[in-house]
Amino acid sequence: MIPHHTLTGPDDAPVLVLGNALGTTTELWREFSLPFRLLRFDHRGHGLSEPGPCSIEALANDVVELLDHLGLRQVYYCGVSLGGMVGMWLAAHTDRISRLALVCTAAWYPDKTMWDERISLIRELGMEPAADAIVSRWFTPSFSPAVVSHFRSELLKVDVPSYLGCAEAIRDMDLRADLAKIDVPTVVIAAAQDHATPPDVVRHIADELTDSELYIVGDAAHLAVVEAPRTISVILDDHFGNC
Repeated sequence: MIPHHTLTGPDDAPVLVLGNALGTTTELWREFSLPFRLLRFDHRGHGLSEPGPCSIEALANDVVELLDHLGLRQVYYCGVSLGGMVGMWLAAHTDRISRLALVCTAAWYPDKTMWDERISLIRELGMEPAADAIVSRWFTPSFSPAVVSHFRSELLKVDVPSYLGCAEAIRDMDLRADLAKIDVPTVVIAAAQDHATPPDVVRHIADELTDSELYIVGDAAHLAVVEAPRTISVILDDHFGNC
């Protein structure tokens, strides 16, 4: 399945694919201005992409289909949360990623309770009753109410069965063995106030990779690319630009 996507930037610049967090769309990257050809895409049932069965492998294969569709052999890849999980799978199982960035993500969730509770609530009552709790984990309490409201509205537009499928995929995934297969240069970024993927969880990824650097961004929560876009842009520009 080829997802909805946009490709912007200089024709002769390297292509950087940007993978979104669960419940977000290409709007996640609206504050980014990086000197690359930026390929943004929506996961299944998110934004303008068609709904469909969701697993980490299926979402990753959507990216492969997208790259084939655009005639792109190898690309840089940066993913947040679910987008980072997709990036790990791609880097471990394909040769399409030449450099990787993983932001506020996890390779495994030992405690499934939060996911079970969220999935049960949404399946029974829909997205609205869960939205405030989800968004509260995305941003620090003092962050812009207008931006928070915008992302909450985007969340409520996501196809609920697709959201649940992605949530179940995250709950059930275990990418720990795949980390040893990733041999491309990787930058790993955590956020100090992220309660969804705390710094220790993110640090585990960096520790297991053969070629990685770890950064911890201070004043941000799970969607650190929204709260601290300039800081993360500098890290990404340094990582992908020094090739």
